[in-house]
Amino acid sequence: MDVTCEVLGEGTHELDLAADATYGDVLAAVGLSTHEASVLVDDRPVPEDRPVDADSVRVIRLIKGG
Repeated sequence: MDVTCEVLGEGTHELDLAADATYGDVLAAVGLSTHEASVLVDDRPVPEDRPVDADSVRVIRLIKGG
């Protein structure tokens, strides 16, 4: 399954995910954990354990160290 993932403020990634991938897998594919980012579909957050059903998602970081 091909998914375009925009990490806000950091760029866009073209991901090739397994057919049974979850939105948590999307985060892992871009090097983020479910504790530091959320996936948005149509500008709404989706649960990390929900199967991917969109071909384009946005990721927003929740925390950033400093």
